[in-house]
Amino acid sequence: MSNPQAAGHEQKTRDALARCADGYSLPQEFYSDPDIYRADIEAVFFKEWLFVAPECELPDPGDFVTVQIDTTPIIVVRDQEGELRAFHNSCRHRGSRLCSEHRGNKARLVCPYHQWTYDLDGKLLAARYMSEDFDPSKFPLKSAHVQTLEGLVYICLADEAPDFGSFRKAVSPYIAPHEPRRTKIAYESVIVEEANWKLVIENNRECYHCGGAHPELLVSLVEMALPDDARFGEEFEIMQQKARDWDALGLPHAPVDGGLEFRCIRLPFRKGAISMTMDGKLTCRKLLGELTDPDLGSVRMFHVPNNWKHFLSDHIIVFRVLPLGPDRTEVRTLWLVHEDAVEGWDYEPERLSEVWRVTNDQDRLLAEENHKGIKAAGYEPGRYSEVAEFMVLNFIKWYRQKLSNRFDGPQHCLIAAE
Repeated sequence: MSNPQAAGHEQKTRDALARCADGYSLPQEFYSDPDIYRADIEAVFFKEWLFVAPECELPDPGDFVTVQIDTTPIIVVRDQEGELRAFHNSCRHRGSRLCSEHRGNKARLVCPYHQWTYDLDGKLLAARYMSEDFDPSKFPLKSAHVQTLEGLVYICLADEAPDFGSFRKAVSPYIAPHEPRRTKIAYESVIVEEANWKLVIENNRECYHCGGAHPELLVSLVEMALPDDARFGEEFEIMQQKARDWDALGLPHAPVDGGLEFRCIRLPFRKGAISMTMDGKLTCRKLLGELTDPDLGSVRMFHVPNNWKHFLSDHIIVFRVLPLGPDRTEVRTLWLVHEDAVEGWDYEPERLSEVWRVTNDQDRLLAEENHKGIKAAGYEPGRYSEVAEFMVLNFIKWYRQKLSNRFDGPQHCLIAAE
């Protein structure tokens, strides 16, 4: 039997997609309508690879982290054999959450409601007072796909996960020298932005706003997003010089071909800056991995739909975006340093995190004001800059394709302006 309500929601989303114009921001309902938000969850967050955590957050058997994808709780745990596994954080008895903590260590996963007990591989070990014909092998925890990339953990909730290998192959040579596996969390920040998740991503995908909003970040960050962007004069010359230096060190730096799904490139800092700090100086005396040159700029890596990262010589910054509703988004930021770095001697957490704590708050205000303005009766989609916002155009093109694919399949993808 057909579901008239579901059909109505689908038609609403189709109609909204039909009103999208190439090169323009999305119509209002894409940033505020609950039905389109639900389509986002089903077409994007339940289908794509999502960054969850660095592997250093789960170093030992029994270590776990939990994450909430919309209304779906997930637990990622390292089993007794050292393998990472991802499960729906829901007991197979009556559905209670198994773990409410954000992170921790457990020898077994025990439901707090009726004490059904699971091994770290998801197998049901004990269920009290069940009948003789009860077969525990039929009630393991439901699993999700999990992959690691040089110590970075991704999950996918789809029945069949999309390809991950091409992403790993393309970006591993860029980030492997920074050895994310050999790090530890030095500082953590979790903020909630009162804005749609797409506005949070759009804001990150351009530096058009940086000059007017991020003076602290621009102490070190070069605004140019491509090595052949000659708009910035001295910065363009720095790019050319550093490219020669990195070639001599055997470090890849040219932009990878990630299509609309991912981006990875090594770019220099401004002249005289070697780290993302208020003064451009190193913030951790112990460099990552076996690096010896502190002046390596940063590898900037982005993967739709929910994460971007900066890999520097002395620390790594990872960002995770998760929608909490049509108008609320969680942004979790972690600062990673070498696993042997000593707090108070090699680094100070407040100084380490200062620039991006300020920048995140600035971006939060920008996204929230953007969201308020879009909800106004007078809003209509505006034209993107093909020069300064080409990465936003790529994201919007990808997003429209994913939403269209949900109804019509890949052969009917919408095509937006390059």
